[in-house]
Amino acid sequence: MLVAIGAGLAALLAAGLVAVSSGQQAGLGLPEPGALTRYGLPVVKVVADVAAALCIGFLWFAGFATAWGYGRALGADGRAAVRAAGWAAVVWFAAAASTAPLLAADVVGRPPGELVRTGSLVGLVGGIEQSRAWAATAAVALVLAAGCWTARSWGRTAWLLVLAMGGLLPIAVTGHSASSGAHDIATASLLQHLLAASLWVGGLVALLTHAARRGGHLAAATRRFSGLALVCWVALAVTGAVNALTRLPATELLSTAYGLLVLAKTAALLVLGLIGYLQRRSVVAAVAGGRSGALLRLGAVEVLLMLCTVGIAVSLGRTAAPALGGGTTREELLLGFVVGGPPTPVRFAVDWRVDLVCAVLALAMAAAYWLGVRRVRAVGGRWPKGRTAAFACGCGVLLLTTSSGFARYLPSVPSALAGGLLLLAVVAPALLALGCPVRLLERTTIPGGALPGPREWGRAIWRTRTVRLLTQPLVAALVLVLVFFGLYFSGVLEAGLYEYWLQPAVRLGFLCAGWLFYWSVLGVDPVPAGAAVGTRVAAVFVAGGGLAAFGVSLTRTATPIGERFYRALELPWMPEVVASQHTGGVLAVGAAGVLLAVSATVLLRGGEERGDAR
Repeated sequence: MLVAIGAGLAALLAAGLVAVSSGQQAGLGLPEPGALTRYGLPVVKVVADVAAALCIGFLWFAGFATAWGYGRALGADGRAAVRAAGWAAVVWFAAAASTAPLLAADVVGRPPGELVRTGSLVGLVGGIEQSRAWAATAAVALVLAAGCWTARSWGRTAWLLVLAMGGLLPIAVTGHSASSGAHDIATASLLQHLLAASLWVGGLVALLTHAARRGGHLAAATRRFSGLALVCWVALAVTGAVNALTRLPATELLSTAYGLLVLAKTAALLVLGLIGYLQRRSVVAAVAGGRSGALLRLGAVEVLLMLCTVGIAVSLGRTAAPALGGGTTREELLLGFVVGGPPTPVRFAVDWRVDLVCAVLALAMAAAYWLGVRRVRAVGGRWPKGRTAAFACGCGVLLLTTSSGFARYLPSVPSALAGGLLLLAVVAPALLALGCPVRLLERTTIPGGALPGPREWGRAIWRTRTVRLLTQPLVAALVLVLVFFGLYFSGVLEAGLYEYWLQPAVRLGFLCAGWLFYWSVLGVDPVPAGAAVGTRVAAVFVAGGGLAAFGVSLTRTATPIGERFYRALELPWMPEVVASQHTGGVLAVGAAGVLLAVSATVLLRGGEERGDAR
């Protein structure tokens, strides 16, 4: 009932704000899509956003804030949360499926009934990017609805949560942020903003539902959600500010409807932060003492304010942002930014372009590792400084490759792209693996107590067939080689150059492939699928030989990969595309040598240490 009231208020607020802004544009002579589209579109968007948040929040709660049964099966509380997520997915599907045709009608400026009568609605939904995105989201929601009815284990619930968060991706990459000049930063910040909002809103509703039904381990679940809420609030504040700066000149903050809506959303976020502070200060202790009434009362106010904020956010997406000063160049249209001239050491050092996904990951990994080392030393344990230095350098390579001045040239210069991917797949993961993060995790995590914690989650992942397969040395070596051949010779590379949201995914994919290889081969960390030294040595030669073969094949290609994109950039200092691509092939052959040298050194050293031990 609380969610229905809040969603109704949010829908009315969004429709009212859109009516005000559309009234200001009525005299422009634009095609009129009709009242159903004008007022119905913000309403169904609010319903879709709220349902998505509830689906994600209930799945998070089921997987990470409830007790397990036998064999990592969900307990009664977890199953109840998954059922609620399933119903939310049904509503999400219906709202997203309704949004797609209404968006098509809005774009062409014709009432949906007229489009149905002329038989053009289906074609328009398939031909308009935003409508296709909402149709894809509806398909994801339908799969989630089916999956939630059969999910009974922690592993399946975790996969459903990942899928639900992925369901936000089509909306983020085709929303209003995708049309801004700095669309690389705007899109990444919007996706992180949506994820944080969904986890916070949905997680709070799931917690209140759990408290209302007197579920078990409420105090532990409240403490866990309180930590998540703090992280989400910080993420919302930072990503919201970054996203607004890409679309709104500071001088337009008070003089435009868009700026006023940004201020209203900011004020709501500050109030929510205050409520969250009060919750952490008093409500958590009250729940620990067996008094859940304060949680329900304060949480109800927080949920209503959250849902009203969702209404403001929807109306913000329907309001035209003021134009930033200056025109948009071809580079900005294709890349999201201006490269700024040929590559030089000075530009590499000072002209940073932060990748909000990879940079946040690098800093988070470094911080988590540092906290783990501190915990080991706090209890009198020892942790080699060399491991800490190696892991820190690995995080540094990830950060510099994706966010320094060098990163500006990754999408615009073929040799720079090849060099960056090789750093991410060969150099950074080797350093990360030498830091022994799995061993550190084993030494710093403790049993979760009332609720499963990081130790139990890690062991559950460790025992999955997928992880055991991927950590077979020969399999990991083949995966590493195939990601290079697959990216360059399957068309994914050229698609990634145009679809900027794919670029962080590709970078993280190469990083993960490299880390899986080194983790399974070097033997410095415990591995689920143990292998003999001979098998690991064979895997090293497979990976090194495959990488060298990739480099040679790249040097022999006469047709540039991604030539249409590079030609469209029209960079006057751009080297000849084929020659730059051949340089990338030479770098790949050199990286194969680095991989062989690092792996052989570590394996030989490990053999000597085992011989000394005997």
